[in-house]
Amino acid sequence: MTSRLNLVILGIQGAGKGTQCKRLSATYGIPHVSTGDILRAAIKDQTPLGLEVEGILAEGGLVNDELVNRLVDERFTQPDAAKGALLDGFPRTIGQAEALDEILGDDGIKLCINLDAPIELVTERLSRRRVCQECGHIYKDSDQSAISGECENCGGPVIQRSDDTADSIRQRLSLYERDTAPLLHYYEERGLLVTLNADQSVDEVTAEIEKVLAERGLA
Repeated sequence: MTSRLNLVILGIQGAGKGTQCKRLSATYGIPHVSTGDILRAAIKDQTPLGLEVEGILAEGGLVNDELVNRLVDERFTQPDAAKGALLDGFPRTIGQAEALDEILGDDGIKLCINLDAPIELVTERLSRRRVCQECGHIYKDSDQSAISGECENCGGPVIQRSDDTADSIRQRLSLYERDTAPLLHYYEERGLLVTLNADQSVDEVTAEIEKVLAERGLA
């Protein structure tokens, strides 16, 4: 493996990014880094940035790009990211991608993997998704924890998110096309983009990702 394996994982909500990141994290020994996890961890640990974020959210505000960029920068200073990271949910815009390039410097992004899934598939996946309000663990509506309403990991309440309804899903996919899809062009121009079919079994998608990494000498 290269000295630092930094990967961006793109794809519309429900394409399977989180599932693949967990698998790749275990295989390659690099952390799965998502914007939501960074925000929650910073607040929980009461870091200076976490306190700043907590104050903004408490007032009903939005965390701007500049603050998110600083949180990501802080995350990469942690020991578990010494060999790289799997970035899920960041960058979301060209501006964030440019900031990420500055943060990583010579260790930059090695590959951007785009998980391409049809809208019908992700709509079904998201409408069946249930989430623990405490730890963020994701379940299907048929899982026992979803049925019982109690997370098997932490005991927190398992719910259907309000934005996992059909209308909300369509709106989110529209926003993705507008704001995030341009990143495909950004990474394609740099020869770093690989698009894979996400409408396969989890094992098949994992195998394709590992094959691409091996072919590029990244694993």
